[in-house]
Amino acid sequence: MNDVALSRSGAWVLRAFFVLVVLFLYAPIVILLIFSFNDSAVPTFPLSGFTLHWYRAFLSNADLRSALETSAIIACLSSLGAVVLGVLASVALTRRRVFAKSAVSALLLSPLVIPYVVFGISLLLLFHTVGVPRSVLTVVIGHIVISLPYTILVLVPRLDQIDASLEEAAYDLGASRLRTFRSVTLPLILPAIVSAFLIAFTTSFDEYAVASFVVGSRVTFPIYLYSALRFPNQLPQVIAVAVVVLVLSLAVVIAAEVGRRIAERRFAA
Repeated sequence: MNDVALSRSGAWVLRAFFVLVVLFLYAPIVILLIFSFNDSAVPTFPLSGFTLHWYRAFLSNADLRSALETSAIIACLSSLGAVVLGVLASVALTRRRVFAKSAVSALLLSPLVIPYVVFGISLLLLFHTVGVPRSVLTVVIGHIVISLPYTILVLVPRLDQIDASLEEAAYDLGASRLRTFRSVTLPLILPAIVSAFLIAFTTSFDEYAVASFVVGSRVTFPIYLYSALRFPNQLPQVIAVAVVVLVLSLAVVIAAEVGRRIAERRFAA
């Protein structure tokens, strides 16, 4: 009996299912893109006309620019911290004998399965207990923790692909561990480091749940975006800036993945 999935009718069903999944995922983004050019302040069909006014308006919004700047600063700092810790953790997991390695790996990757709301409340209670005021620093700390698993998931497979004998040869030639890492390991994992940084940056820049609990007086862009939805006159600007952020986020993630695959092909060659 022929496999149903390989039959002509099965192939059509799979194609139709794939199209439905793509529509479900990307139709809201397309609708958001269309409304960002709507001449009316009310996002309804039919469109009243085409305009770029809302894109110019959000560029002149000082509060919105401040929120974008705050999110960019937090994303840069948290991504840098997550990548540094991710490199150290990945090297330890792949190049060292770690006691209870499975348990340590599960602990490092646990933020992936912990609800962000629960994690945000936990951080809020922790900072309140130790007397740390909510500020940009508290958001950076929270975003480092939630971005760290993504950096590890990118770096560990890359380190596993590198033959450990290359580092052992450097040791035999008299290089120290730091010199070996700087001259041998780091150049080989640099594409993965760049990909991990870009993924961590995107994760931090778009994150809302954790930041909403530990943010201080300087609000991040997602928090500003959510609060602006309560004011109908700001909705068109919110839609326009949301489109810009979505496009940039997709471009960053796609560029990181393409760069990682190109580097892997060169490494394999």
